[in-house]
Amino acid sequence: MPYAVSKSIVRREAVGRLPKSDRALHPLLRRIFLQRDINGLEDLDHSLAGLYPPHNLKDIDKAAALLCCAVEQGWRVLIVGDYDTDGATASAVAILGLKSLGATSVEYLVPNRFDYGYGLSVEIAKVALTKEPDLVITVDNGISSLAGVQCLREAGVEVIVTDHHLAGVELPAASAIVNPNQPGCEFPSKMLAGVGVMFYLLLALRSLLRAKGWFERNQGKAPNLAHLLDLVALGTVADVVPLDHNNRILVAQGIARIHKGACRPGIKALLAVAGKDYRNVSSSDLGFVVAPRLNAAGRLDDISMGIECLLADTENDAKEYAEILHEINVERRRIEQKMQHQAVEVVDKLEASKETAGICLHHTDWHQGITGLVASRVRERYHQPAIVFANNSEGKLTGSARSVPGLHIRDLIEAIATGQPGLVEKFGGHAMAAGLTLDPGNLEPFSRLFHAAVSDHFLGQPAGNFVYSDGPLEPEFFTREIAELLRNAAPWGQQFSAPVFDNEFRVISQKVVGEQHLKLRLATPDRVLEGIAFRQLQPGEEMPKLERIHAAFQLDLNEFRGAKTLQLIIEYMEPVTNTVGR
Repeated sequence: MPYAVSKSIVRREAVGRLPKSDRALHPLLRRIFLQRDINGLEDLDHSLAGLYPPHNLKDIDKAAALLCCAVEQGWRVLIVGDYDTDGATASAVAILGLKSLGATSVEYLVPNRFDYGYGLSVEIAKVALTKEPDLVITVDNGISSLAGVQCLREAGVEVIVTDHHLAGVELPAASAIVNPNQPGCEFPSKMLAGVGVMFYLLLALRSLLRAKGWFERNQGKAPNLAHLLDLVALGTVADVVPLDHNNRILVAQGIARIHKGACRPGIKALLAVAGKDYRNVSSSDLGFVVAPRLNAAGRLDDISMGIECLLADTENDAKEYAEILHEINVERRRIEQKMQHQAVEVVDKLEASKETAGICLHHTDWHQGITGLVASRVRERYHQPAIVFANNSEGKLTGSARSVPGLHIRDLIEAIATGQPGLVEKFGGHAMAAGLTLDPGNLEPFSRLFHAAVSDHFLGQPAGNFVYSDGPLEPEFFTREIAELLRNAAPWGQQFSAPVFDNEFRVISQKVVGEQHLKLRLATPDRVLEGIAFRQLQPGEEMPKLERIHAAFQLDLNEFRGAKTLQLIIEYMEPVTNTVGR
C-alpha cells in the first residue's frame, strides 16, 4: 500500500541570511533560498568567474605536465572509464577536450561490468596494454585500483587517476592522482563528480599549454572549454553529487548551453526520443530522462553505446544511437519492474516479522545490472538501508547498497569487513551508495551483521522518514508563471533540492495509470488542479478511495503537444480523516 510506511512532513526553517533590503528576488524565491542557506546574491551567481580555480587540486600540476608531454610528443592516450553516466560523460569530456587541445591519439576503454567489474582491475589493465598506450587516464574510477595501476606502471605506462570517490588507506602508485577527496587535497569543494574532476584537469592543461606558447605555434588560439559544459552538467546531475555553489555553476552553465542548442547532438537526441524539448530542459530532465537511457546501456550491455552517442558529431548518427539506447531502456524498465515486485513481496514478509532494519535481498534470477535501481526503490518504499545482491559470472554475489540520511553506508560496510576478515571480498563507494562482493556462503552471516549494525546505528529505532517541505504554497502562487519561475530559479539537485510544498486538498477523482502511478484531480477552495503521484502501487495493487489528502508536492508544468498545464508532482500524501469543521 502507498501508506505502508508513514512519513513525517518536516517544514524547513530559514538558515540563510539574505539582506531584507534585497528586492531582486520574488518573495517566494526569497523564502526558498533562505531555507537553503543562501546568504547573498553572490551565492546565486552562476557565472564561470565564480568557479574555484584548479590549482588547489592536489597533483593537478603534475597531471597537467604529463598531459602536456602527451600533447607535445604525440603520445597514445587511453581513457579508462566507468559504466554509468558520470563515467560516460567523463570519458567523452576527456576525449573531446584532449583532442581540442591538440592530442592526436586518444581512445577509450570501458570495462563491461559483467566480465570485468568496476574500475581499473588487473584484467582491464591487461586489455589496456594490448592497445600499447603511453599514458592511461582513469575517469570516475581508479582511486581503489591498486593492483591495476601497479600492473600498468610495471609495464612502463604512465597513469593519471582522476576520481572523486573516497580514498582507502592505501593509494594507487599512479604517476599523478587528481581527486578532491584524497588525503591532503585542499580543493574547497569535495563534491565534484568524476566528469567535473576531468574538466578541471583540462582547464589546468590548457593553462599550461597556453603558458608554453603551444596554441600560438599550432592552433592559433586556445579552445573555449565551455563547449564541454553540457556534458559536465549531465554527469554531475546524474551522479547525484551535492549541488554546492561550485557544482551549481557547472550545471547552470551546461543547461544554458543546452537551452541554446549549443550542446552535443547526442544530448539533443536523447531528449528528443523521450519527447523533451531541449530549449526547456531542467536539471531534473538530465537526471530522470537523459541519464537513465545512458545508464541502461551500462546496466544491460555496454556503456560504449552511450559514449558513442555523446561523441556523435552529426544529428543522424546521434539519433540512431539514441533510439537504440531508448529501446534498451524500455527493456531495463521491464526487468526492473519484475525484480522490484519480487523484492517487495520478500520485504513485506520481513516487515511483518519486524526484521527490516537494514535490508539484504538476493535472488538467483536477478540481473546484476539492475540491483542498484531495485535497492533504491526498496530504500524509498521502506526507508531503510538496502543491499540487493545478484550472482555474477564468477560464482560470486555482487551487491548494490543504498543508504538513508544519517548512515554512511560505505563506512558501515568497511566496519563489518574489518571486524570479520574474509567476509567481504571487496567494497567501495561513498555515503549514500556502495558496492561489494561476497562469496555466496557469506550472505547469511553478512546479512545478520548488517541488520545488527543498522539497528545499533539507529539505536533500535526506525530510521527517520521525512519529507522536507518549504511550507504551504499560498493560493495565489498556484500558477503556470510561478511553476516556470521555480523551474528556472536554479539548478536543483542533491542537497539543493527543488522546492516542495505541503497543502491539504479535496480529491475530486483518482485513477491508476501505468500500473503504478496515481493520477488525481484535486480541489482547493478556489481552483481545481491536476496531480500525479509516481510509483504509488505495485502492479495489480488496488488504491483505497481517497476523499481528502495532505500532500507534499512540487509545482510543475506538464507539456503535451505544445501546451503547458499546471501539474502537482506529489512526493508523499496521506489521507486526512478528520474533516470536522472543513
